[in-house]
Amino acid sequence: MSKLVVISDPFPRTLELIFTKKKLKELKSKYKVLTVSKKNPKKFYENNIHKATFIMGQPSLDKKLLSKAKKLKAIINVESNFMNNMDYDYCFKKGIHVIATSPVFSKPVAEIALGMTLSLLRNIHTAHSDFIKGKESYGLESNLKASLLSEKKIGLLGFGDLAKSLYPLLLPFTKDINVYDPWIPKKKIKKLGFNSMSLNQMFKNCEIIYVLATVTTKNKNLIDKKLLNKMKSNSLFIIMSRAAVVNFKDLIKRVKKGDLFVATDVFPEEPVTKNNPIRKVKNILFSAHRAGALESAFFNMGNIVLKDMNLISKNLQPKFCKRAEHKTVGLLASKPVAIN
Repeated sequence: MSKLVVISDPFPRTLELIFTKKKLKELKSKYKVLTVSKKNPKKFYENNIHKATFIMGQPSLDKKLLSKAKKLKAIINVESNFMNNMDYDYCFKKGIHVIATSPVFSKPVAEIALGMTLSLLRNIHTAHSDFIKGKESYGLESNLKASLLSEKKIGLLGFGDLAKSLYPLLLPFTKDINVYDPWIPKKKIKKLGFNSMSLNQMFKNCEIIYVLATVTTKNKNLIDKKLLNKMKSNSLFIIMSRAAVVNFKDLIKRVKKGDLFVATDVFPEEPVTKNNPIRKVKNILFSAHRAGALESAFFNMGNIVLKDMNLISKNLQPKFCKRAEHKTVGLLASKPVAIN
């Protein structure tokens, strides 16, 4: 029996990044892997897409090209963000699965979000920096603006994979968890024991707000000065998903008032230029889009890709990667990552 064909086009990833040596060997033993030509990828697809059962990557695929892919069962996006670069309607109509490996990042991002929260609340990073400079304070003097995470009122803006990995880490500290997500039924949120909130309520009442939403055509710059100015003094604002949800100019103005503490892993343009004025803004804990980028997370990509390919090969439904949803995928507007 001939092997099923996989077109390998994982840029910006590489097969060596997302598969351990053992799993890469398994991939090549089970499937015939065709690597996309870098010189002329369009011509490669025109000549080879008819052979493929799987495409591992996120190439531009219009209806004309997809119509040649009579054997295609799944497009596996290993960049992990669904982009507006293929005919999703055609894929849904023809039963071609479009899935992404984004779930591998949820736990690493959730854990660093908790770490950032504790560092902001207890001045861990600033106390460390002060000590190195010989400017440290001891005892109560160093904790005059510090507080506990315990019993804080939490707001989760977005309730996808990231939120579902984060809230179990928060529950030992507080049960007061509130959710804003227009795509999730309120009954589902309530069933978990959480409160469904409007944005205005969240920014007015919550002491710690996590931005965990993906970017859509409807929520770019959703968080602006009107919302930010509603936040209480000494609140925390932690951005862990996509920068485009937040108006960073408005955010910087709000932070400069001195009573809002921010942590962010993402920025409107990356890499951030060396002379970007945000670098000098106090009360921001910076992370250079590194929250999810663990070797274990990348290798887990390969694991779930192989698991779902195995299921799909048997005409079963994928269950480890994230599926593109017909009602929302056309609205997604995330920028592809530039650095692994």
